[in-house]
Amino acid sequence: MKTLILISLIIVAASVYYVWIFRFHNVVKEFQEFGLSITTRNIVGAIKISLSALLIAAIWYYNLTFYAASGMTVMMVSAQFFHFKAKSPLIKRVPSFILLVLCLFIAFNSISY
Repeated sequence: MKTLILISLIIVAASVYYVWIFRFHNVVKEFQEFGLSITTRNIVGAIKISLSALLIAAIWYYNLTFYAASGMTVMMVSAQFFHFKAKSPLIKRVPSFILLVLCLFIAFNSISY
């Protein structure tokens, strides 16, 4: 089980890094569609990048796992809320939903270790 958690940690962190670094133009477009400010976008980006760094650090410092995954879960629930509010098509909702499920998996399974 611990191996699945580690793989999930890497998938979530790498996905967030990829979107917020290499696909930033899509982030800008989505935040405009959501009607959110540049400041909000920058704060959300800083939080997600920081939580991703904590997820990577959790590979070596396992006690960070629950907190990092829980924080990222909150961010993904928020993403789902804004996609729903903006009536985004399903294809745009799926990535954050998958990351939400992975974060829940990580958080709940990290409690038992």
